[in-house]
Amino acid sequence: MDRVPILKIGAVLLVSIQIDLEDQTVLALQEDLADRITRTGARGVIIDITAVDVVDSFIGRMFATIAAMSRLMDAETVVVGMRPAVAITLVELGLSLGGVRTALDLEKGMRLLGVAVPGADGR
Repeated sequence: MDRVPILKIGAVLLVSIQIDLEDQTVLALQEDLADRITRTGARGVIIDITAVDVVDSFIGRMFATIAAMSRLMDAETVVVGMRPAVAITLVELGLSLGGVRTALDLEKGMRLLGVAVPGADGR
């Protein structure tokens, strides 16, 4: 089973999903992320789903569960890079990512969390 890498950038954990998501992969991600939030004291989590083409109801619910878990551990979650097809699928499945903020890209997601983005001001 593949694992999703979790990178630490200051007080933020970056989860960049670059593999096809299977149920077991998402369950492992949930456990890995809870452990990393606890060990690092992260205040924010960014889940980059730019490479995700398809979601099913389980994966959609797990995104919401991961965000709720992170919030309980005092870390705000932002999902970035959602493709239109993924957004449409989530709506058609009747899933809402309650409590999850979204942004078009990583830079905007970091700004939502109050993280300074080097070079973002055009310098």
